[in-house]
Amino acid sequence: MNLSWLEDFLALAATGNFSRAAEERHMTQPAFSRRIRALEEWLGVVLFDRSTQPATLTETGQWFRTVAQDMLARIDRIPDEARAMAAATSATLRFASTHALSFTFLPGWLRGLEAHTTVGPIQLVSDVLQQCEALMQQGRVQFLLCHGHAEVPGRLDPATHLSAKVGSDWLLPVSAPDADGRPRHALQAGAAARVPVLAYSSESGIGRLVRALRGPALDQAGGEPVVTAHLASVLRTMTLDGRGLAWLPHSLVRDDLDGGRLVVAGDEAWRIEVDVRLFRRRAAAPPVAERFWAAVLQAIEARSVG
Repeated sequence: MNLSWLEDFLALAATGNFSRAAEERHMTQPAFSRRIRALEEWLGVVLFDRSTQPATLTETGQWFRTVAQDMLARIDRIPDEARAMAAATSATLRFASTHALSFTFLPGWLRGLEAHTTVGPIQLVSDVLQQCEALMQQGRVQFLLCHGHAEVPGRLDPATHLSAKVGSDWLLPVSAPDADGRPRHALQAGAAARVPVLAYSSESGIGRLVRALRGPALDQAGGEPVVTAHLASVLRTMTLDGRGLAWLPHSLVRDDLDGGRLVVAGDEAWRIEVDVRLFRRRAAAPPVAERFWAAVLQAIEARSVG
């Protein structure tokens, strides 16, 4: 039996019209009719009463419709179940992390966790938040590390995902300094001149936070996007080059601020305090992932007590 016959059968069962079902399945009516007949011959039963217009399911056809739906649903689940089976026997932790945290927070954080557990092999995907969230939703990674804020919900449903705060950070508006050490581009409410802003694309998690929390105020202050990019590391380079100001994680630009290569370009009202959060699915994970999660919670508790 060809599995596509099941989809042919369900298309015809939905309408009873051979022409319409053939069009839906992108084939001619004669070819479609031959496929339905082939399915009936393989089963050894008649599925449709063709004496009526539209054609109707026989009693056996009604039973087979449920069977066909169940079979196709089962087939759709096979890839996820195969990945889950492979993950259950794997000692590798599968992580997705946003680029900025991959460079700054993740290495030291993992090193600290090794005091509580053995961190074995890690498979890391470093990408923009939108892609990391998609990997998490598809079950292709066990953990997601990203910046977050209570007032800006992400795309992972709290009903199906857990999260823990594993650190904190600041998003700061920064600029290259002028000859006097002042910001070359600064945010000032009611300023007449436009302020060149190095902005994030829609795929960026940091961009999502900045737009939600400071977007309206930035518009009022005359912010004008002059460069748009996915990555904080790219915008950092553009900021160092003096092309505008950008909101960058303090964890990424700490050394630049200490060395005077960048300066904060707005007062405290422009700063955004954010969490560093680790996400996982609520469903049971492979033993190696569950041990890692337990170590994460233990480290958080030890830090709060200390």
